[in-house]
Amino acid sequence: ALWEMVSSCSVLLVLAAAYAAEAASSHPKTTGFVPAPLQAPFRSPALLGSLPAGSAGRAASLRGGVATGLRMADIKVCDDVDSVGKALCQVVEESYKDAMKQKGHFAFTIPGGSILKMLSGLSGKSSIDWSKATMAWVNHRAVPLDDETSTDFKAQSLFLKSWEEQGLRVIKLQGTTDAAKEEEAYTAALKALPADVCPPNADGVPVFDLSLIGMGTDGHIGSLYPNTPAAAEREKLVVSVVKPASSSISLSLPVMLASKRIVVASAGKSEKYPLGKAEGVKRAVEGDETADSFPASALRDKALWILDQDSAALLGK
Repeated sequence: ALWEMVSSCSVLLVLAAAYAAEAASSHPKTTGFVPAPLQAPFRSPALLGSLPAGSAGRAASLRGGVATGLRMADIKVCDDVDSVGKALCQVVEESYKDAMKQKGHFAFTIPGGSILKMLSGLSGKSSIDWSKATMAWVNHRAVPLDDETSTDFKAQSLFLKSWEEQGLRVIKLQGTTDAAKEEEAYTAALKALPADVCPPNADGVPVFDLSLIGMGTDGHIGSLYPNTPAAAEREKLVVSVVKPASSSISLSLPVMLASKRIVVASAGKSEKYPLGKAEGVKRAVEGDETADSFPASALRDKALWILDQDSAALLGK
C-alpha cells in the first residue's frame, strides 16, 4: 500500500475538523480562490508515532487549512532528497494503478525543476505500461525543444526518452519562442484529449489523474507567480507568461486543482535555493495567504506535500 512505503519516510497527517474550526476562528478570514475538496480516497492514515524526532509534539499545530477552512494539509516528511524521490515515484505508480482500474488510461502532469531528477527512479522498467499513459507539462519555456533550457530536453536523458520509447504520449509544445502562440496550441491540445483519456469536468476543465507540482520560495507553482494576471486567471486552461529573458506557458490554477490527485514535492538545496524552501513551505501550508499573494497556498487543502526534513523544518513553529 502507498502509505506503508519507504521505511525512511514518516507520515504526518493532520485531519481533525476541530483544528480547522479553531484555525478559522483564530485567523482573519482570507479571500481568493477556494480549491475543490480533496478526493477522499487519497487521505493517509495518522501515523504520528513514526514522525521524525520532535515532530509528534507539534503535530497539533500544523494548521494547513487556515486559508480556506476546508481541512488540514496532508504532509509526508521524509529523511532526505532520495527518500522524497522514492515516495514520489511510488505515488506515480499507485496513481497509474488506480487510473487503469477506473478508465484504462493514465493521464498526468509534471513540472520542471528538481522533480525531474526525482522521476529518474522510474526510468527503464517499472510497473507502468507507458503505452497507456499521456503526459502534459505543468509549465514549459517557450523555446525550441532541443534548447538546453527546455524542460523536455532536460527530461529526455533522465527518464523521458525511456518512457517515450515504451509508448508514452507527451503533449509537447511546438518549440517556438512565441508564448501566446504556444498557449493557444497547448489549449487546443488539452481540449482535444479523448474523454476516456482525460475527461473534462462540468466546467470543461480536463481532469488529470495526477499532477506533480513544484514550488518556489516565492510561492510560484508552474509559471504562476504571485500577484500576476497568470495567477489570477480562472477561465483559461493555459496561460502564457511573457518575460524579457524567458517566456513560458503554464497550466492555469483551475486545471491544477481539477486533478484527482495533486502532489507537491520539496526537498534539498540548490544553487537557485541555497537555503532550501522551508520558509516557502511554511507560508504555503500555514500562512495567511491567498492564491494571488502566494499561489502554492491554493493547493494546501488538496495536495499531498512530500517534504524532506529541511523543507518541513519550520512547520508548526
